[in-house]
Amino acid sequence: MKRKKTTDKEMNKQPTKSEIFSHIANETGLTKKDIAAVFDSMTNLIKKNISGRKSPGMFTIPNLIKIKIAKRAATKTRQGTNPFNGKAMTVKGKPATKVIKVSALKRLRDMI
Repeated sequence: MKRKKTTDKEMNKQPTKSEIFSHIANETGLTKKDIAAVFDSMTNLIKKNISGRKSPGMFTIPNLIKIKIAKRAATKTRQGTNPFNGKAMTVKGKPATKVIKVSALKRLRDMI
């Protein structure tokens, strides 16, 4: 297969899903259908590793990113000050939640 050359103008915008699949297909020689299957499989693997009680709560895409689940503590209802008029007000508490944290690994940080 011939590789399509990309211009500087094309690199200035965020690529779409189909553009990503096309680029990977041109680079590797795989079909777009195979690449879509790989992405679906990776999505399922990430879900399995970060959700559920017995999961490690962490997933690493080698050389790129680390995905972690962090627990954010509950906040209590408290008194605050309205920044617009300076009057006292009650700020509602929030329940404990789980949040996703993504951090770039060294190789990805070195790319910029």
